Amino acid sequence: MPHIHEKIDFTVAIFVVHDNKVLLIHHRKLDKWLPLGGHIELDEDPEQAALRETKEESGLDVELIGERPPTTEPGTRALINARFLDIHRINDTHEHIGMIYWARIKSGTTTLAAEEHHDIRWCSAAELDTLQPAMSKAVKWYCRKAIGEISSLKSEV
Repeated sequence: MPHIHEKIDFTVAIFVVHDNKVLLIHHRKLDKWLPLGGHIELDEDPEQAALRETKEESGLDVELIGERPPTTEPGTRALINARFLDIHRINDTHEHIGMIYWARIKSGTTTLAAEEHHDIRWCSAAELDTLQPAMSKAVKWYCRKAIGEISSLKSEV
């Protein structure tokens, strides 16, 4: 998706956790290990973008984890809250405001989107330090936080 605005865009990042592992892609263009994600398109909200990007990039249907306020009424639809927000510089003149979601698998089989990624894999917290090229500290932090929080949700059920 091309940038919507020359200075800033809105994006989603989805940290899918299953069996104490997080799903990561080795991005072809950026040559980085990242979560699933991408730009929010003009005709969608952040929740729709997160579900679409996850399906396109992994073949999985997921459930976003978060609270949805009970405020939906005509003309208003409450969205599942992003777990975190960030802003990150893409180049000297462009930034992304990122909405960071946690998710669990509902259905599907993990599939590589070869046109966008070199690799797709499930990684434990310990494996994050062995990825090449090395993952950024910020992405590692989000991965570990997602694994910890989603794994603790399972034990409460």
